[in-house]
Amino acid sequence: MAAETDEPAGTAGLGRTLGTPKIVFLVVAAAAPLVAMAGTLPLSMGVGNGAGVPGAYLIATLTLLCFSAGYAAMARTITGGGGFYAYVARGLGRPPAAAGAVLALIGYNGLVAALAGGIGYFLTIEGGVPGPWWAFSVAGVAIMAVLGYRAVDLSAKVLAVLLTCEVGMLFAVDLAILADRGTDAFAFTSFEPSTVLSGAPGVAFMFAFGSFVGYEAAAIYAEESRDPERSVPRATYAAVLVIGLFYTATSWLTVGALGADRAREVADAQEGELMLNMTADLLGASAEALFGLLVITSLFASLLASHNAAGRYLYSLGRDRLAFRRLDRVHPRHRSPYAASLAQSGFTLVVIAAFAVAGLDPYRNLVTVMSGLSTLGIVLLQMLTAVACVVYFRRRRDPRTVRTLVLPLAGCAGLITATVLLLANFGTLAHSDALAINVLPYLAVLLAVGAALYALRLRGTDPDRYARIGASPPATPADTGTQPRMGDADGSHAR
Repeated sequence: MAAETDEPAGTAGLGRTLGTPKIVFLVVAAAAPLVAMAGTLPLSMGVGNGAGVPGAYLIATLTLLCFSAGYAAMARTITGGGGFYAYVARGLGRPPAAAGAVLALIGYNGLVAALAGGIGYFLTIEGGVPGPWWAFSVAGVAIMAVLGYRAVDLSAKVLAVLLTCEVGMLFAVDLAILADRGTDAFAFTSFEPSTVLSGAPGVAFMFAFGSFVGYEAAAIYAEESRDPERSVPRATYAAVLVIGLFYTATSWLTVGALGADRAREVADAQEGELMLNMTADLLGASAEALFGLLVITSLFASLLASHNAAGRYLYSLGRDRLAFRRLDRVHPRHRSPYAASLAQSGFTLVVIAAFAVAGLDPYRNLVTVMSGLSTLGIVLLQMLTAVACVVYFRRRRDPRTVRTLVLPLAGCAGLITATVLLLANFGTLAHSDALAINVLPYLAVLLAVGAALYALRLRGTDPDRYARIGASPPATPADTGTQPRMGDADGSHAR
């Protein structure tokens, strides 16, 4: 007989409709490859290390593959949902998990707000469509809310179409560069240490790691996967390889098209117009117009994917009683976390309204600041999870030393370096030298520490709630952390 819980009506389990390909579409779309190449690549090249950008992308890819080795191994034993928040709970205990939950909320909610602002900005200010930018941002959020309210399977299908279009566009540009430049398109100097470390390499590495934001969300869909023990690890490796190799190849060919000796100068002069201008030169004005349109659809694809991830973190926190309890409601027909989805949509609308009423610029203020906070929050969460993976497997004395110790430690070292670079260069990432903006990263860290202290307080004042932290699916009230948890196949537990 199934165990009884104190769950209210409307919290039936999420629908298990996702296979590996659909999870890959959900997480790769969140990274927005077209936007990363059109927006981040020129900035990384112009302000960072010029022709060395492909080397920075390659190092970021290898670092995240090392991190993914431990993450994927952990995903085979923790299949109950909750994403990285649950992983940190199993590896480091409940207080760090509460801190990780705050970082996840900052990361994904900040990303959704930034992308919503980006849609309004690119349609009106860049694209010349008449009307206020916030009206188009609100329209994007409305469509996002409808799709997020429905079953995740629908979102995956929409994202599959949008992602295929944007990747196809970039692939066409890559082929055009090869056809135009031949073997000269391959500038091997891009991977030489002297080139990779030239200019401002810290800025280049910061943008390289930031371009992967979203790939790590595979774990949050474990509860909706038909076979989470296989689907989540496979989707994780596929996502980091697809994103990393694509970024490395496209940036490498771009350097070849510009010329390694003048890549930094040209990128700095053209900035966000670089990829559009290159597309026009190689494929014509019609292709340039299509590229611009696909930037909008890429932004929306990332918006929808990030909204789904943010909503599922809210759902897990509601179920574990670290957030409002009603956030754990599941739609009886769509089997979606509809209450959390609606709450996330509402939050995004409030942010858009606040920036619009204040008369702030959608790009220089909303997009840059929120995307900067998002990148910091998610990279900090990845770093915390990397440490949790190492501790989790050392506690179990796992014999797979390379997969569960050596590679995760290498990934952890890389992510710690990325975190330091983000903190040191946050002003560049957020496009602002204002003190109020540059203290935001430290405020985020303080909020995470405050969440950990709150969890410690619950241990003494409300042990039943404390026992729920990271216990997704939920623990029974009598579970204080000494018994095996549902969703943790090996019986390990959070502290």
